[in-house]
Amino acid sequence: MPNPPEPAIRPLGASDFEAVRRLWASTEGLGVGPGDSAEGIERFVTRNPGLSLVAEDAGTIVGSILCGHDGRRGFIYRLAVTPDHRRKGLAAELVRRSLAGLKEAGIERCLLLVQTENEGARKFWASMRGRLRGDLVGFSIDV
Repeated sequence: MPNPPEPAIRPLGASDFEAVRRLWASTEGLGVGPGDSAEGIERFVTRNPGLSLVAEDAGTIVGSILCGHDGRRGFIYRLAVTPDHRRKGLAAELVRRSLAGLKEAGIERCLLLVQTENEGARKFWASMRGRLRGDLVGFSIDV
């Protein structure tokens, strides 16, 4: 019997916003917050075309990455994969493609934040050659 087709990876589009928000809300260590409205996501994707991606399997969004840059540094804001699609290389492929897009845009470094207690995310990012920065502390300011 042939293997089922891999999830298709494509740029995040406006028709995906609600499904992606649901994915984030249901993913441990993520959730949704300020800026995660459809309007906020649309502004971000418009400023950073082609860097944010979704993985779709049989018409369902099963993975997403929200990635962009400010002209100097890249930043991965969200990475989520449904539990039934994990440990199959999908998250790594989403990251590879977004990083390739950053490199093509001339960006040399990408940053991201992980909740301290999210051990699974910490292990994943280490496996992606992420370097834990003990010299930084994250701050957040609501405006």
